[in-house]
Amino acid sequence: MTKATNRALISVSNKTGIEGFATALFERGFELVSTGGTAKALKATGLPVTTVDSLTGFPEILDGRVKTLHPAIHGGLLADRRRADHRATLGDHGLAGFDLLVLNLYPFAQTQASGADFDTCIETIDIGGPAMLRAAAKNHANVLPVIDPDQFDAVLCALDADDLEPLRQAYAARAFQHTAAYDRLIADWLAGGGETALRYGENPHQQATLSLLTDKDLNCAAQGQQIQGKALSYNNYLDADSAWELCQDLGGVNAVIVKHNNPCGAARSHSLLEAFERAKACDPASAFGGVVALSAPLDGPTASALAQMFLEVVLAPDVTAEASAIMATKPNVRVLKVPTGPRPTHPWAYRSISGALLRQSFDRRLVAETDLQVTTALSPTQEQIADLLFAFTVGKHTKSNAIILAKDGQTLGIGAGQMSRVDAARLARWKAQEAGLNTAGCAVASDAFFPFEDGLRVAIDAGASAVIQPGGSRRDPEVIAAADAAGLAMVFTGIRHFRH
Repeated sequence: MTKATNRALISVSNKTGIEGFATALFERGFELVSTGGTAKALKATGLPVTTVDSLTGFPEILDGRVKTLHPAIHGGLLADRRRADHRATLGDHGLAGFDLLVLNLYPFAQTQASGADFDTCIETIDIGGPAMLRAAAKNHANVLPVIDPDQFDAVLCALDADDLEPLRQAYAARAFQHTAAYDRLIADWLAGGGETALRYGENPHQQATLSLLTDKDLNCAAQGQQIQGKALSYNNYLDADSAWELCQDLGGVNAVIVKHNNPCGAARSHSLLEAFERAKACDPASAFGGVVALSAPLDGPTASALAQMFLEVVLAPDVTAEASAIMATKPNVRVLKVPTGPRPTHPWAYRSISGALLRQSFDRRLVAETDLQVTTALSPTQEQIADLLFAFTVGKHTKSNAIILAKDGQTLGIGAGQMSRVDAARLARWKAQEAGLNTAGCAVASDAFFPFEDGLRVAIDAGASAVIQPGGSRRDPEVIAAADAAGLAMVFTGIRHFRH
């Protein structure tokens, strides 16, 4: 193991825990070297601190833009003290190496998210910090880069065990990840619209940004032109995207209402107003505070109906002058005009889990009539097939387990996000009853196969006349027999649409 030089270079923007950590380092025999505000904070606790300018022999200049970019600093960070020639070079120039670099960067993301002006954001772009972090991370065999207060305890335990080696490579990787993410954020911001800071994430204590994957005008909610309303939030974007994607998949003149990333109503009709009214009728209570996507330009009559209720976001391919004037009476409602170009074709959908990133291809598959396999003695009528495909498409955009009741191009009941399929069926039936909608003769869609016949029996009790499901359960024969006994038509798609 490389002998420690017992020198720590400390320069932190986030000073959480730094006084206690620096004290612990000093008690373990470390010389503390620090910059500007960090040095002042440490000196205020009574700790002896060597300032960077006393090492460089040069004062901080240009309002602090230049202070650590000096051989006295980077020589100490980059010298490989295992090599005789590097040790000799340090000696020739009166330099010494560092054992620890404790550093976090200027808060660019927080400054940008606060709505600060361009010049203020520019001043929070860290230059010396990333250079020092990268130097220490490259030379992690000699210098341990520490970027976060959550690492302090592990470092002290390793020092007490006289063995920093288990931390070195992992901490170096984290340092490079940190600088890469920092640079990406700044690059996207300077590129103009590549990444936009949002007010907060799903909850106020979470940070969030929006990153556009292309500068082309694509048919997606993220590229909608906001013509009125408050700034869009993280949750607004999630719901707007869900609503618009289902709206595009349904085709025709349709309206979709989404709440908490699940559709609470969808309908097709001959007029936009009627489509919206039929979508709202599915679950009017949940539609309150929802996101509405419309497949046709927002017109005056539909805008008048929208203005009668509290909504978060309205999306449409265009907005008439009459509709714009009506929506202006609801100034907090966010109204987006979505480009009518091609839909995004990027192949991958990403989702993060703790410590990892999951990637999968987008679920762009739409089931067509030619995909349907009739499994029962009774075949569905053309009207039933239309409703089955409509319900199955809505189910594709509904959190699993999902059951959809629909008839005549209108959702009647939606059971979403349940742990058991039978409960999803019960919820869909109950929702329809609560809304006062007649489910006799309805079509029923299940996003995945019925593992037992109990879920199907709930649909039968609701008055279902036709069922669509992927099939593939070892109990398919039992489910088919139950459908035949009830006089139902049932088709299999061979396609599952789980949505977690």
